[in-house]
Amino acid sequence: MSRIGKQQIEIPEKTEVTIKDGTVVVKGPKGELSKNFRPNILIEIKDKKVILSPKDEAIETMSLWGTYASHIMNMINGVNTPFQKKLIIEGIGYKATLSGSTIVLNIGFSHPVNIKIPAGLNVLIEKNIITVSGIDKEAVGQFTAVIRSRKEPEPYKGKGIRYFDEIIKRKEGKKSV
Repeated sequence: MSRIGKQQIEIPEKTEVTIKDGTVVVKGPKGELSKNFRPNILIEIKDKKVILSPKDEAIETMSLWGTYASHIMNMINGVNTPFQKKLIIEGIGYKATLSGSTIVLNIGFSHPVNIKIPAGLNVLIEKNIITVSGIDKEAVGQFTAVIRSRKEPEPYKGKGIRYFDEIIKRKEGKKSV
């Protein structure tokens, strides 16, 4: 049984949740999100609360129960307070600049790396810190992962792009005799 799925999700003030044909639409002060869900889980709204219940006892249905509850909670939280992730660029000569709707990364390659910013996300670059924010938690996480994958931190000098709270385990280099 899912402990997360059993909990009723409170709908805060200024937030509107509607369900139609398996699509949940959440409108709030920061924007609107919609997501399609399978019919295995019954999603209802009663007394400003979202209630999820499985239609059968299948393993797949029970595993989706908590997942769907988490998705709906993230949608409700996102339209009220945007999600935010920070990346740090470390390395001599490594830098990032914002050029219109693309990020230009100079990260030790012979050419600059251009990454297009998806719609609905805001990117702020201050010195060597990239801040990505938006109402969709999945989009924010995916885009920061794409940026990080361009130059993952290496364990010897720690050069590369890492998450703000990520700790890189450093290795000792070759020892001279």
